[in-house]
Amino acid sequence: MVRTKKRKHWELLWQLMRYAPKLYTIDSCFWILIMGLPALPGLIIREFFNSLTNEAQFGLSPLALIALLLALNLGQIAALFAGRITKTQYRFTMRSLLRHNLLDRLFKNPTAQPMVVTKEAETNISQGEIISYFRDDAEQIEENVALFSQVVGQGIFAVISLIILLTINLQMTLFVFLPLVGMIVIVRQAETRIKHYRKASRQATEKVTGILGEIFGSVQAIKVAGAEENVLNYFRTLNEQRRQLMIKDSLFNAILNSLFQNMVSLGTGIILLLASQLMQSQVGQLTVGDFALFIYNLSFVTGFFNYLGNFMALSKHTEVSFERMLSLLSGASADTLVAPNQLYLNDLNGRQKDLPTIEQPLRNERDNLQSLRVSHLTYIYPGTNQGVTDISFEIQRGSLTVITGQVGSGKSTLLRLLLGLLPKQIGEIYWNGNIVENPASFFVPPRSAYTPQIPQLFSYTLRENILLGLSKNETDIATALNMAVFEQDLATMNENLETLVGSKGVRLSGGQMQRVAAARMFIRQPELLVFDDLSSALDVETELALWSRIFVNSTEQGKNPWTPTCLVVSHRPSVLRRADQIIVMKAGKMEFQ
Repeated sequence: MVRTKKRKHWELLWQLMRYAPKLYTIDSCFWILIMGLPALPGLIIREFFNSLTNEAQFGLSPLALIALLLALNLGQIAALFAGRITKTQYRFTMRSLLRHNLLDRLFKNPTAQPMVVTKEAETNISQGEIISYFRDDAEQIEENVALFSQVVGQGIFAVISLIILLTINLQMTLFVFLPLVGMIVIVRQAETRIKHYRKASRQATEKVTGILGEIFGSVQAIKVAGAEENVLNYFRTLNEQRRQLMIKDSLFNAILNSLFQNMVSLGTGIILLLASQLMQSQVGQLTVGDFALFIYNLSFVTGFFNYLGNFMALSKHTEVSFERMLSLLSGASADTLVAPNQLYLNDLNGRQKDLPTIEQPLRNERDNLQSLRVSHLTYIYPGTNQGVTDISFEIQRGSLTVITGQVGSGKSTLLRLLLGLLPKQIGEIYWNGNIVENPASFFVPPRSAYTPQIPQLFSYTLRENILLGLSKNETDIATALNMAVFEQDLATMNENLETLVGSKGVRLSGGQMQRVAAARMFIRQPELLVFDDLSSALDVETELALWSRIFVNSTEQGKNPWTPTCLVVSHRPSVLRRADQIIVMKAGKMEFQ
């Protein structure tokens, strides 16, 4: 099993590198050039020292050799600058692909909350916690991919340098492999601890980013409760735990790097001692120039071994990052994480292209709701006995069905389960008598639209929050706002539809946020409107007007008649009196209908 996981990680790395083969090839060529240019000065250095002892082969003067050496160094500097430009683009592309695919998968996640799936359990994670996956783990994998081309470049010239060393002296060259053997042994022995420390530090970072997200999203609640000091103390505790784990991780990596470097230095020292003995005992077989060339090329081989040791340790960290990111895919194939996708919005000439217009799927007769039937629907939250059990009901076109009950009775859970935001464990859903296989992808406009208890608005204008990229004219927007009883509120706003609502709609009242979210639903004219306690922040007069307009104005649209069907959670007597059907929930079950 362990070997299978390792092989899968290397397969994913290889697929990721193949995403941009042109960039990868150019990057590798630059690194081969960067490593190759320093290899040539070794020959010049040997010729220089041999010229000082009158053993030169090409007859060039020392000044000419120095000038040639300077020219090669300038070429190396130019190659380094060009290679850095290519590597930056290559690294950005790899990181962006990982983040794009992970975000795309989260959007397709059937649950409303990001979930980490492991062998032990399924765990929901917060928006703050997920930051570490997109930031730290993506950058870790990017670092491993980018380092691979450097290892290839260094490896090629390490082999060339090794051949040169063999031609100079076989006996000394054999000692070069001592550090490599030691590094492999160290990495093999330390593999478990490398991954353990890295996983612990990542999880600690995840907790810190998670609590930061919670704090920023709950500032008002914390201040009202007077819990600032308690929250800060908890935040300090998490930071201290993270500090200790990060120190362990960093210290262990530093120890490994030190071991690798010292092993290389030790091997070099042994070779130098052997070389001095050979020069004394075998005069004429090892010239000063040969010795200089040997030491010069030796640095390439030993440097590669040091680089390879670090790369092997880095690969263990990357395995942890892959495992963490794959746990967010919710059962999707691991290849989803590295699947090729379009990342750039520019055309081939580098010009900015307009963002594609979002078009609502075209309606067909099968989308028109006649009846929606729920049969024995059941979902129990993992590790608890909470949820909903054996729920069955049916609603007809144009009707208003109200779900009511005490707090915690399962009303919101039932709506989320019906819409596919929670995975059903037992039961079936039928739309016009046809079974709904995948509720998460089925209950979207034009079939259905949903507003939760706390609507989610973005830091954009009213218009953008209502349309969310949809192409609609001013008349359609005005009609939707009128149905949401928002026209008077809009008249008091200086910027009208271009008014910025602030972060999460902070510039709007609770009732205004709910009605903007309702207008977002109305403009799409879905068959099924699902509200989770929409009127909780509305006054009685506004609420009555809203429900009246939904069922009256919606049928007066001339060429485009629209008859919505409503499924709502509410406690309001006025809504209950208007209801065609009332479902009472108690302890996750239907008490009566």
